[in-house]
Amino acid sequence: MGKDKRARRRARAASAHRPSPGWRAASAHGTDGADEHAAVATLITQALHALDVGMDALVDDAAVTLAGRCASPTTRRDVVMTLLDSLTAATTAAWQHGWQPSDVHRLAGRRLGVAEQALVVDVMTHELSRYAPATVDRRWWAQLSELGADPWWDRSATLLDAQRERGVDWFTLMSRTLTVLHLITRLPVLELLTPVPGTAVAPSSAGGGTDDRPAVDERILSKVRMLLAKAESTTFEAEAETFTAGAQSLMARHSIDAALLAASGAARHRDPTAPEGRRIGIDNPYDGPKAMLLNAVASANRCRMVWSRELGFGTVVGFESDLDGVEVLFTSLLVQATRTLTSAGSRTDRHGGSRTRAFRQSFLTAYASRIGERLREVTAAEEAAASENARSSGRELVPLLEARAEEVDDAVSTWFPELQTHSVGAVRDAEGWHSGRAAADRAELGAGPAITH
Repeated sequence: MGKDKRARRRARAASAHRPSPGWRAASAHGTDGADEHAAVATLITQALHALDVGMDALVDDAAVTLAGRCASPTTRRDVVMTLLDSLTAATTAAWQHGWQPSDVHRLAGRRLGVAEQALVVDVMTHELSRYAPATVDRRWWAQLSELGADPWWDRSATLLDAQRERGVDWFTLMSRTLTVLHLITRLPVLELLTPVPGTAVAPSSAGGGTDDRPAVDERILSKVRMLLAKAESTTFEAEAETFTAGAQSLMARHSIDAALLAASGAARHRDPTAPEGRRIGIDNPYDGPKAMLLNAVASANRCRMVWSRELGFGTVVGFESDLDGVEVLFTSLLVQATRTLTSAGSRTDRHGGSRTRAFRQSFLTAYASRIGERLREVTAAEEAAASENARSSGRELVPLLEARAEEVDDAVSTWFPELQTHSVGAVRDAEGWHSGRAAADRAELGAGPAITH
């Protein structure tokens, strides 16, 4: 919500001496406990409907009425507890509908202001605190940590009371809470990629005290991140090429090693790994070419990507040993492309009109296409070398990798049974296209020498 719009809403609310007639039935004072709770619940429901249709004045009226109730200790508890219970129940339903903490926060970042985003994190932290830590997927705790989640409020007080004690006035707090509640209650159903909180099972310690799944080697990921950080920071394109190629080679080798380890574990009658899903943000502007880039990185690393454009993310499906690498490589390549675009500056046509958007759209589309080719070349070279080594020890790598690819395809079919393919748009700027191809060539990911221009 824009600052001007919020200011107008605050001014209307400050000048309102009583709620509009539409709220009168739900705002009468002097009711007993059950009636008071029902009146608050009705106000909340009406406010959510008003948010559905963009009737800001009615939302303000509801916030004013709720804030007025909070001025009285006898009715404040009903307002606070009803709102908090509604937030908690909506968040629990969101988990059951396939949402994870980073997913909710990503959408909040696209639709809400900074203060509302912070409240979303607090609400998720509050809801997840109700479960035994071991029954919540470890990735959820990692996501909360990345979001800076911190249960800063005293548990003897409610989250909303603590917000008020921080100096937030009741009207602002009510408006903010209704906005967050509306976002969470209107979340669509997503694919359930992980166990919901309260149902996760800790890794088995049977058979030596270690998880049977071949875990992602953090040392490999650390090296990949280090190489990509150097690729992002250097101003010399040949160096960026070397660093990025080295990162992809490490990822490809690690993926092959994980596949061989998983096959070895299955042969000894242990549970093999299974494909997983991870949602990665794809932001505007130029979300189409960015989705193409994520798809190129995913495909080169034996994963598949499904784009949910309206929600701002792509779901990458693959084995755990590949997913982390896909995310960090995509992010790094996007940083490198953005740096090149920024240095290219704006563009105009022969009539003086701007064609900067068409140039950048075409640039990123060509960049994604060419990077995909480069990534596949590096992966193919690593597979060829690994196949020779595996064959010398009496194993065949290609059938194993093909079988894993089929598992990924099966997982995509299960999670996305109605998957459709769409074009992401046409290229309209020749200079942008050729510049994008050239930038991708300069960031070449093959093992050969750099292509010069």
